[in-house]
Amino acid sequence: MLRTYVSIGVLLAAGAAALPAQSLVMSLPRQSQRSAVTQRVALTDITIVYHRPLASGRKIWGGAVPYGQVWRAGANENTTIEFTDPVTVEGQPLAKGTYGLHMIPAADSWTVIFSKMSTAWGSFTYDQKEDALRVTVKPQPAEMHEALTYDFDDVKPDSAVVTLRWEKLAVPFTVKADPEATLAAIRAQMRNAPQYLWNGWDDAATWCVDNHTNLDEALRWSDRSIQMEERFENLMTKSRILDELKRPTESAAARTKAMEIGNALQVYFYGRQLQTQKKKADAIAVYRSVAKRFPDHWLGHMAKARVAVADADFPTAMKELQAAQNAAPEAQKSQLDALKKRIESKEDING
Repeated sequence: MLRTYVSIGVLLAAGAAALPAQSLVMSLPRQSQRSAVTQRVALTDITIVYHRPLASGRKIWGGAVPYGQVWRAGANENTTIEFTDPVTVEGQPLAKGTYGLHMIPAADSWTVIFSKMSTAWGSFTYDQKEDALRVTVKPQPAEMHEALTYDFDDVKPDSAVVTLRWEKLAVPFTVKADPEATLAAIRAQMRNAPQYLWNGWDDAATWCVDNHTNLDEALRWSDRSIQMEERFENLMTKSRILDELKRPTESAAARTKAMEIGNALQVYFYGRQLQTQKKKADAIAVYRSVAKRFPDHWLGHMAKARVAVADADFPTAMKELQAAQNAAPEAQKSQLDALKKRIESKEDING
């Protein structure tokens, strides 16, 4: 029976130690095993498919992987990276698609290559004319990794750092989602079931104001949500959008209306939000409103305690905090002990 084998030279170039030959016609266990890793960034999926060579005690950088030569960034077939939407890599635009991932190592900087050819074997037929993008990055020292691996580090709502790790080196590059691609996906969703719900329109508008983008359309989405069902949440979203659009009078009107219809939990925690934003005077004004509207609610007592501290009336603050603790849900009672200690020490709990 005829059998075909990969030559020893090809195996070594693939980053594997000298091992029994591997079949090209059979699916057999490999020394450099296949792996895949996927990360969603915004609404864009990034998938890397690669094979994992082992260090096996060899000199890797400047040895098994020579400096100054194009390397497949893995073993065996092309390492591939797929983006389901357009992205930027190290600030440079790259269209959606699947790319062959290659790298050129050097002692102090690496070139990361995204090739339009993604179905080749290794880098042996690599052609620079097929490059979609090249970026230059800095390698970093790292803990020992026997098997080559790709990780997604520093994951944020709209970006992540892709890091190759092997031996004692890490090679990172930053991928950021294209806001226009995210917006296109949001608009497509708004033609489906979310269009029939007030919170669908509000969620879309909230994403825009959170990301300081597409504010005019976000305002229309917010109004659509309010028309379907006027709520504290969508009125506050509208207020935030109008703030971003530098329309303070209209923003204040939307916020006032939200405060009028909000429940104790919503209004109190809006005050807490202001407090974390270092807007102490505004937060105290909100607490006064909660104390007036919801005097018997446990959060009404909490608001009275915070107002009393602001007025330096610590005995009243302790009395109201005890009332809040007595009426609070069981899960919240013990969490208020720390505030009681701070009030006993005459500490400003609104600071």
